[in-house]
Amino acid sequence: MIVQGPHANARSLSGELLGHLQQLARAAGRTLEVCSCNGLREFVARVRTARSQTTEFMLLDPGSLTQQVQAHPEAGLGDALDALNMPYIEVHDDSDDTLEPRDVLHAPLATIVIHGDLGTSYRIALGIALRRLSASV
Repeated sequence: MIVQGPHANARSLSGELLGHLQQLARAAGRTLEVCSCNGLREFVARVRTARSQTTEFMLLDPGSLTQQVQAHPEAGLGDALDALNMPYIEVHDDSDDTLEPRDVLHAPLATIVIHGDLGTSYRIALGIALRRLSASV
């Protein structure tokens, strides 16, 4: 599952990139769901409602929500991430958008930042996720 926040300058997933990522997942015997969120509440809610019965791995892309996450810890993203019972990878296209490190119970498996190239960040993150899932079978 990809949980993606809004992006400035239309740097979000293109239809072509999404199709490519879904094709990679299918080739590995997996399905890829994308949840696009318009705000912090929706983003946190998507993370909270992910169920391990249907979601084995999560790619988190907060996009332009990073500043809101940092300014509003009471929104609960940290708690939602700590409660996840699956691995996750943060995906970014700018190092300024990464989530601040904090004391966590459940840290990301990796944080992928390819400055100015969100597509490559997603491809790398999905590759790591698919390898990790195939190793756990």
